Amino acid sequence: MNPERPYRVPQGHVEGEPRINAPAETIGTSKLELAQGDITQQETEAIGNAANSRLAGGGGVDGAIHRAGGPSIMQELRAKYPQGCPTGQAVITGGGRLKARYVLHAVGPVYSGKPKDAELLASAYRSCLTLCSQHGIRTVAFPAISTGVYRYPVEEAAPIAIRAVADYLKTHPEITLVRFVLFDPATYQAYRHALATASHRV
Repeated sequence: MNPERPYRVPQGHVEGEPRINAPAETIGTSKLELAQGDITQQETEAIGNAANSRLAGGGGVDGAIHRAGGPSIMQELRAKYPQGCPTGQAVITGGGRLKARYVLHAVGPVYSGKPKDAELLASAYRSCLTLCSQHGIRTVAFPAISTGVYRYPVEEAAPIAIRAVADYLKTHPEITLVRFVLFDPATYQAYRHALATASHRV
């Protein structure tokens, strides 16, 4: 998402109600599903944030989450993680005023076109899911990490994200639901295609 563009609920969408237009993929006892909507309104136990390595807030999803959650999120980040967070990793805070109890601040890669990009992007999702397992979080919603200001092409990012989550769920049944919440129709369609392509291998 362009960080200069305001983050708004898609037109015609009821705030707080994700539009799930693709069936959920069942992986063991867990579900992986897609929605087009506003991640700040999700009622999952945790939501993912596309953070920067300084954990300093910003535009796009990052700015929207901080605005909706209030100043306590940034206060906790500064207190607990003054050194920031490496690319490919994630840290956890409370959710402030959000409906979600926790926020997982994942640092995805700035797209360079090199093989390490895919490794770091997958690692960012795995790091979030590991935090979920460690903190007893059973349901989580993710945005399309790195596809905004970090310019990761969504058609490349989507299959990486789907595969990283699906592989983790195969051996971690304690997480019962992972939902990708995509802001615009083009991103949603890219993730839908990636899920359909991967479904026979999940």
